[in-house]
Amino acid sequence: MYNSFRNFCERLLRIPPDPEAPPGDEGSTRSFRAAPQYYKYLLVLWALKTLLAAAIGSWLVIAPIVGAIALMKQGHKSGLFLLLIPGVAALVFVVLRLFALAMVRLDFEKRWYLVTDRSLRVREGVVAVREMTVTFANIQNISISQGPIQRALGLADLRVDTAGGGAVTQGKHATQNLHTAWFRGVNNANEVRELIQQRLRQFKDAGLGDHGDETVSAPLNAVAPSASFIVALRALHDEAAALRKTVAGS
Repeated sequence: MYNSFRNFCERLLRIPPDPEAPPGDEGSTRSFRAAPQYYKYLLVLWALKTLLAAAIGSWLVIAPIVGAIALMKQGHKSGLFLLLIPGVAALVFVVLRLFALAMVRLDFEKRWYLVTDRSLRVREGVVAVREMTVTFANIQNISISQGPIQRALGLADLRVDTAGGGAVTQGKHATQNLHTAWFRGVNNANEVRELIQQRLRQFKDAGLGDHGDETVSAPLNAVAPSASFIVALRALHDEAAALRKTVAGS
């Protein structure tokens, strides 16, 4: 059933296929995914939101239930119809929360972290897909953040700041910064950071460009002109002078 729902959402939301490796040697591509504990972390957040919504919604349906009971005690059959209001509301609430639960699973599965010898690519999101490609030449800082719940689950977030991302607002607003790439919910943040740092050092040691892209230019006076070349220049000069005299005489 979930597979059918996933296929339906991929078509409905136009979720792109699995991302390709970023620029670099395809043979060096390393793929990382969010850890299974991160799915549990998302489930805890979903449960807390569900309980909060249920607590708020219960106060909204108490009035119709009390009114329906009062009408039924007075012998009015319309009280039964009044009970339909909280019943329909409860049904809609359950359907929406189950849909949100399926979206949590889909959001967990659609997280990709790819690293090559020259760049990295991060993709996350389902409704709003966010993909970011960072070349090693633009990386300025790599850090790891970990909250209390993440420490309990053995998770951490790896943050990669790029050029222009120095003035970053801390907190949840930092997730919208276009100069910051996040490896969220990984259980091997240190390994990923060491891999990026190692390849970053190799990239800098090799230079900012490939050897094949380098252009070597020689000074203009490095090669002396040949005698035939000088003769051709003199002949061209004589023809130009004769043409000028002809034009001036006419």
